Amino acid sequence: MMRHLLLATACLTAATVLGQANNYPNGSTVSDFTVTDTEGNVHNLYTYTSQGKYVMLDFFFDTCPPCQATQPYYNELHETYGCNTADIIVLSINNGTDTNAEVDAFEAQYGGNFAHAPAVGIEGGCAAVDDDFGVSAYPTYCLIAPDNTMYNQDIWPISNMNTYVQAFPSGNVINPASCAVSINEQGVASFTEVFPQPSTGVVTLNVDSRVSGTLTVEVFDILGQRVSAYSLNGNSGANTHTLDLSDLTDGQYVLKLNMNDRATDARRIVIAR
Repeated sequence: MMRHLLLATACLTAATVLGQANNYPNGSTVSDFTVTDTEGNVHNLYTYTSQGKYVMLDFFFDTCPPCQATQPYYNELHETYGCNTADIIVLSINNGTDTNAEVDAFEAQYGGNFAHAPAVGIEGGCAAVDDDFGVSAYPTYCLIAPDNTMYNQDIWPISNMNTYVQAFPSGNVINPASCAVSINEQGVASFTEVFPQPSTGVVTLNVDSRVSGTLTVEVFDILGQRVSAYSLNGNSGANTHTLDLSDLTDGQYVLKLNMNDRATDARRIVIAR
């Protein structure tokens, strides 16, 4: 309970607290780290900086209102500046309270209609990075330079995507670029509606798919453990499915939609009888 109270306080005071990456003041050398995002991709800070790239980090947790409000702008930055294929790497680091499934649900609900930046949950080693940076308020956005020094430890407040751009160094060292990966993976197959909310265990899913393929839904509990999985009609177009989850206990769950073994969308549900 105390942990959640501290997180709520940190989140609500984010607009007034300065120097949120407390362990790395501007100009200091940032320690190397390696994390794995929710899609299984590995990210190493010094590998990126050795390629001459800047690295933008977003420290967040899923129930933080300012994190939810600014996430579309952050993903717009990711897409506008090349989807991590050009001058800047854009990466989201959870504070260590959310599983991969919860992070995916957060992105699905609040990430907006842009190519979502890679995000790291508990399973990917986010907590150690959050602790190393000494983050004290959420969200914290910071920019690391190619020489491994902290360029800007606290980019805030965020009013739109240009807030991040205004924090870039002068001299056109970070330039917009075409997004070289698929724009908005959620568009491949996505939930258009999940109801009722809350439910007594029987849930109706409206799913829209742009392609045909192997479509599955995985169900994760609040601890990030998979408790069940279902195969659905994988035909393209709009389809309605019913899941009977009445054998599960009351509580929160995350439904993770996969097309051809790749996560494309996620929704949080509540079972309450």
